[in-house]
Amino acid sequence: MSIANWLETQLLDKCFNAGSFAGVTTAYVKLHSSDPGEDCTGGAFGDTTRAPATFGAASGNMVSNDADITWTNLSAGGTISHISIWDNSTGGNPYWYGALTASKTVNSGDTFKILNGDLDITLD
Repeated sequence: MSIANWLETQLLDKCFNAGSFAGVTTAYVKLHSSDPGEDCTGGAFGDTTRAPATFGAASGNMVSNDADITWTNLSAGGTISHISIWDNSTGGNPYWYGALTASKTVNSGDTFKILNGDLDITLD
């Protein structure tokens, strides 16, 4: 996964300019049919609902989701290849984005799920 431009700026300001930045209790995951880019707005999947996600404590430069992330009754079909992570269910600011290990083709009405522990975010 890659860090989004907005979050890069926030972290740099916090580290080097004593800026203020508060994390979120609940992050929101958006589905994409192609690389969303560093602003996380490209390649939006047909179902634009963002699903809530929570993460366990960071360890070894990594954090993982601590519960399943689920989209039920998708309103569109197609191929999901990427995700982005946001600080709000609508609007808001992008945090991270990246490709799935394997793309997944879904139909309208399907359920798509990222299992507990399968979404890993690392800082190297």
